[in-house]
Amino acid sequence: MFGRSVRLFRILRFDVRVNISWAFLAILIAISLARGFFPATYAGLPAITYWWMAAGGVVGVFFSIVFHELSHSLAARAVGMEMKGITLFLFGGVAEMDREPTSAGRELVIAIAGPLFSFALAALLLWIPTVFRTGDEMSPALAVVHYLGWLNLILGIFNLIPAFPMDGGRVLRALLWGLRGDFRWATKWASRAGAAFGLLLIGLGILVAITGALIQGLWWFLIGMFIRAAAIQSYQQTEVTRLMRGVKAGEVMMACRHVECGMTVRDFVQHYVYESQHTEYPVCENGNLIGVVGIRQIRHVPSDAWAETQIGDIMVPADQAPTIDADEDAVDAVGKLQSSEADALIVTREGRLVGVLSSSDVMKLLSLKMELEAG
Repeated sequence: MFGRSVRLFRILRFDVRVNISWAFLAILIAISLARGFFPATYAGLPAITYWWMAAGGVVGVFFSIVFHELSHSLAARAVGMEMKGITLFLFGGVAEMDREPTSAGRELVIAIAGPLFSFALAALLLWIPTVFRTGDEMSPALAVVHYLGWLNLILGIFNLIPAFPMDGGRVLRALLWGLRGDFRWATKWASRAGAAFGLLLIGLGILVAITGALIQGLWWFLIGMFIRAAAIQSYQQTEVTRLMRGVKAGEVMMACRHVECGMTVRDFVQHYVYESQHTEYPVCENGNLIGVVGIRQIRHVPSDAWAETQIGDIMVPADQAPTIDADEDAVDAVGKLQSSEADALIVTREGRLVGVLSSSDVMKLLSLKMELEAG
């Protein structure tokens, strides 16, 4: 949703990544702390001190979110599931799951772990200043710790709001799932609650902006937009998984002509791209897949060099290409299409080309299945 992310470090076998959009959040927090919260709460300090306190606050917020998401990941591992990693972005962070929990109990354990950890961390951080402060005044360092204590308390409370896909929404889905035993029904109502909460925040943001607090109103508006979109998308993803369950990638793919690595880009464009109008093509040698070439690679070649440039010079090697085995679930193919920048996956069996699976192929099948269900 916000582009590519950068891997920062690895902790307890989980990769921690940060999206460039998180830089905007960090700057916003730093400015609000240095020019607003800390001067209003701890008056009389030098301006440079407030900025150092703000920097400490930003670092503390970063690790508060990381540890909150890490608690989800460790809980998932404890119940037999694995997380792909943790990513921080504009609206906070997310622990990325390969698949949905397989039971209401697992869902509940994973969902509740984050808020419980935030509450525990809040209690610790709020306790530290009461022990180490001297007199009535707090040192700048303890003031930052005190701020982070309240922030983690608010983080835990906010995440418990029953609005999917927030933690509270996942708790709600777990309870509804356990009550009725219907994952789809539980997801539908938890997602509706999330969409409604997002709409409420959008309205609140507009109201706050009208009253004069434009930046704060815009922030609530954007958070509401994100939660609403995420809630709707989560239910759509559940429907995609349900409809594609049991379908193999080889059953959805389309046959596709392969390209020889010695072909020129000019011939490739004239006899493949213009005729077949696909965006990705497999490159083969003796029937074995050795790479992939498509519109993205052609764009980097000047048109006056097409006649001299060969496909082998610009193709993406097979080990770096977006591929999927013909016997893998089509649901996995959907996930790979969503997570990669490619418009299509090369379908192979034992290293040999068997076809190409594009997002349009998946959408056609999903459209047919939904139409048949509606009928």
